[in-house]
Amino acid sequence: MNLSIVIPLLNEQESLPELYNWIKKVMTSHNFSYEIWFIDDGSTDNSWQIIENLSQQDNNVKGIRFFKNYGKSQALHAGFARTNGDVIITMDADLQDSPDEIPELYNLITNEGYDLVSGWKKKRYDSVIGKNIPSKLFNWAARKTSGVKLHDFNCGLKAYSKNVVKNIEVSGEMHRYIPVLAKNAGFSNIGEKVVIHQARKYGQSKFGMNRFINGFLDLITIWFLSRFGKRPMHLFGALGVLMFVIGMLSAGFIGFSKLWKLYHHEPAILVTDNPWFYISLTTMIIGTQMFLAGFLGEIILRTKNNEERYKISKEI
Repeated sequence: MNLSIVIPLLNEQESLPELYNWIKKVMTSHNFSYEIWFIDDGSTDNSWQIIENLSQQDNNVKGIRFFKNYGKSQALHAGFARTNGDVIITMDADLQDSPDEIPELYNLITNEGYDLVSGWKKKRYDSVIGKNIPSKLFNWAARKTSGVKLHDFNCGLKAYSKNVVKNIEVSGEMHRYIPVLAKNAGFSNIGEKVVIHQARKYGQSKFGMNRFINGFLDLITIWFLSRFGKRPMHLFGALGVLMFVIGMLSAGFIGFSKLWKLYHHEPAILVTDNPWFYISLTTMIIGTQMFLAGFLGEIILRTKNNEERYKISKEI
């Protein structure tokens, strides 16, 4: 199997037949052995019926239907788990990603030795305020935080070697940062290719302000996981010990000042009237809690059960 194409979708009934015909034309003209995985992420229109019809017409078409909308990351996770291709292509179902880009992306993986190649929609047809500016902010922050020098992390059109998709864990809404996940997993040969971006032909964009906020929260999460995800005690334990030591030093200062005043026969205030008492008490409590948080994180990390975060209704 040369190619596996994974396409997550939500309510794209108008686009699917045209997208399928376009992909088939490209695959046939380049003599690719291929499979297409349509992942229906809880569509409420006729998307699944169209996928079933396409599957009956073409054995290369396969599909998964979720019970409800679990998110793009979960859809990609399900698709990656089932792919058989040596090269995996992901793309959106809204016809904004061009299948004509697939042969060159395939070549970059197989002949140029890249582990992952991400598309770069250098010229976009989205709303400047609604999507372009947030996208630029995302990409700037992701580059600075991760060290992965890509212009367009959120582009759905990407190519991966089989080893990458079988060794990364895509969860939550981390699909935006798959290149970062790949880098953290040890895949350093990550490239970028300028791709054609087309205006949306059918339906409406699923982008909203909640995705803008969630994207930055996910960026913070992935920064933390990349550094302390396998060793939470190194962060919380160290901070806990530091806070506890500050508290102990504060308590020592209180005791020393009281003894000093007693030695010099000066009137000494009650310990509870000294503001340093509350500083030391608070920091010791916080330090203990942070140490326990790191300890519990280590226990959870070693006993967690990697259950799937989605439920599949149908699979063809």
